[in-house]
Amino acid sequence: MQTKKKVVIGAMTVSLAFGGFTLGRMTQMDVVQAAPETAAPRITVTPSGLPSFADLADHVSPAVVHVRVVGVERASERGHRFGSPRSPFGPQFPFPPGFGGPRPHQGIPRRSSGSGFIIRKDGLIITNNHVVEGASEIMVNLPDEREYQATVLGRDPKTDLAVLKVETEQDLPVAALGNSEDVRVGDWVMAIGNPFGLSNTVTAGIVSAKGRTIGAGPYDDFIQTDASINPGNSGGPLFNEKGEVVGINTAIFGNGGGNIGIGFAIPINLAKQLVPDLETKGHVTRGWLGVTIQKMTTELAESLGLDEPSGALVADVTTDSPADKGGLERGDVIIGYDGHTVKENADLPLLVANTKAGTTIPIDVVRAGKTRTLTVEIAKLDEPEVASGPAAAKRGKWGMALRELMPEERDRMRLKANEGVIVAGVRPDSPAADAGVREGDVILEVNRTPVKTVDELKKAIATVTEDKPLLLLLRRNNGVNHYASLSAE
Repeated sequence: MQTKKKVVIGAMTVSLAFGGFTLGRMTQMDVVQAAPETAAPRITVTPSGLPSFADLADHVSPAVVHVRVVGVERASERGHRFGSPRSPFGPQFPFPPGFGGPRPHQGIPRRSSGSGFIIRKDGLIITNNHVVEGASEIMVNLPDEREYQATVLGRDPKTDLAVLKVETEQDLPVAALGNSEDVRVGDWVMAIGNPFGLSNTVTAGIVSAKGRTIGAGPYDDFIQTDASINPGNSGGPLFNEKGEVVGINTAIFGNGGGNIGIGFAIPINLAKQLVPDLETKGHVTRGWLGVTIQKMTTELAESLGLDEPSGALVADVTTDSPADKGGLERGDVIIGYDGHTVKENADLPLLVANTKAGTTIPIDVVRAGKTRTLTVEIAKLDEPEVASGPAAAKRGKWGMALRELMPEERDRMRLKANEGVIVAGVRPDSPAADAGVREGDVILEVNRTPVKTVDELKKAIATVTEDKPLLLLLRRNNGVNHYASLSAE
């Protein structure tokens, strides 16, 4: 079974085909730059004058893997799946879990598959986060029918990236990594993956666009291609004509789940920056500025006295944030960041995320028609560390990862200061999952006692005996409160 995640953009739907960042400073990527010993053949031309990808596919296919996943879904999901021959993937709910309908009581296996590619001969593999998220077991199959059990070293939901590792005494074939900045619109590209479970499927097309923002996450910067990408291709490589990986196939536009010629890939340069942290820490560390920004329009530019609609308009500044301390104000237009020109509002999050915490950088802004430079010390973005691997998945009797709320999260969910603790993750086969607790829920009370910090919540939970349920008062992103009762395993 394959799944997909949908993101609505206007009247269109982006499907994250079954299967997005901690940007750290760019480091020397010796660990992922290992290339095949011989250069890959380029696209050849047949006697008829048409291009042939046969030699290229033969050379690079051995490094592309089939990722097979066993996860756990709640029993309540089973009764609310629906689909058609064109769209047989993914849970869809007529009502949210926990707001009525059948209560989940037990987990049932969920099998699905995606793609990946080997970037180091000792078995380091890149794939999509949504391919392996919630998996209790991951198997990797090579084209030569070798099979390995894989461990998740790290995941980053915001960029939909994950790093896997298989243990082997043999050197594995490696995919060479290219430079996605060199990719041009109109270049030939080739995708290899496992659409609908059909292993080692090769498709080809061109780069249709670059720098696409599709609403999948805060760091969107996708390569668009018309090479056929379908559910199951997620996590697989997008090769250039030299046989180098320039993208990671991730999303498609589609009304029925199939390809209509518009697919999206994560630029490989972004992945290069993330792999060291994901491999060694299991998560990524990002910089934090503390502003809410919006896209500049012609009308806004005219109102603000700008010659053209460029830059990022500051709609709000978080109190006591680096931006606040550095003197940024609501209504400022950020046009430069640490020597980089900010042309679009989408440029800024990538630049900030890529800045090491504690670094002091110049920010150029236009305020009241005049340009000025402010100095800001970037802080570390406080976000949950994503659990990875078998050991992380088993932490906690109730199956919840917890963290404190950030100021902007409190504002969005209409919470008072020091009210509640956010659920940063839920283990799929845990009491929390069975009770319908979701990642992003805010716990307001434990057994009718208000909690405002993680320590308070843990102390409240510790007083619950094995024979008693744990009663939580939760607030969802829609601002609605509801109770969940958790029974010990």
